[in-house]
Amino acid sequence: MKSKILAVLLIISILGNIYFLFLAQPAQKDLQELENRTNYLEKANADLSMQVNQDNVSERNYISQLEIYRQRVAYLERNLNNTPTNIQGFAALQAPAVMQRIEYIQDYPFVRQQVVEEGSLINMSVEIRPGEGRVLVQTKPLMGTVFQDTANTAVYVAQNKTGMQLSGSDVIFSIESQKELPSVDGPSAGALMTLLVISALEKKEVKNDVTLTGTIDQYGHVGAIGGVIEKAKAAKEGGKTLFLLSRENNELVQYKETRRNIAGMTIIQQVPETIDARQYVEANVGIKIEYVDNIDDVLKYAT
Repeated sequence: MKSKILAVLLIISILGNIYFLFLAQPAQKDLQELENRTNYLEKANADLSMQVNQDNVSERNYISQLEIYRQRVAYLERNLNNTPTNIQGFAALQAPAVMQRIEYIQDYPFVRQQVVEEGSLINMSVEIRPGEGRVLVQTKPLMGTVFQDTANTAVYVAQNKTGMQLSGSDVIFSIESQKELPSVDGPSAGALMTLLVISALEKKEVKNDVTLTGTIDQYGHVGAIGGVIEKAKAAKEGGKTLFLLSRENNELVQYKETRRNIAGMTIIQQVPETIDARQYVEANVGIKIEYVDNIDDVLKYAT
């Protein structure tokens, strides 16, 4: 009787081993593959959320632009026969920008997309000379058209700040990069462009070891941008010692790898955590950060 029981137990043990060796392993492999796919989707969702935030910034900029154009038309109508023509000036500064490209990664049996961002410094200048009240933007290589809207906002804010009217002058922005930067298109250079116009009008020199990034609205508020780390690295590599950043960018989201064991298998997850932008950049990039809220803050640090 005992021998029969032992034989049955032996058979059960053998069948159990066969199950774990030949049946459970594919299940574990499928679970790991599913976990990897989940991690990828979480990262993709984070990338899409970042893009949505940037689109929202652009939308707010368009709304601000409409109001600026309306006010500018009203001003020109009031001052059609009283336009100063002798205002001239020039200012230049390197601006941080981010290049985005899509990489395709083979992760059998899937092919996934990954957004890769790299920072770079571009040369930006403004020239003010007698003209017809135009705001012109020339880029080399060709970049995005949103620069034109940003330039108009920058000129509007600079006029309000200085009290100098440019209806009898042309303001010409020149933006030049040594690299192809196809995705440089947006309002993130607004604060810097405003700084340049004010500097050119007031004949104030801009500190060469400073750079900044941030949007500008019609009230002179400096708003959040994307690509903080990449832009900070570009500023550091370009020899800058101070990087001005919108206070709205004071938090960064970093993904921390965590591991947990389930049924003898290690599951790896990327968990988001919020960190202080200034502390992280100063410790890991090596460039000093100052937060700014408006164009007055920018002038305090940059001129």
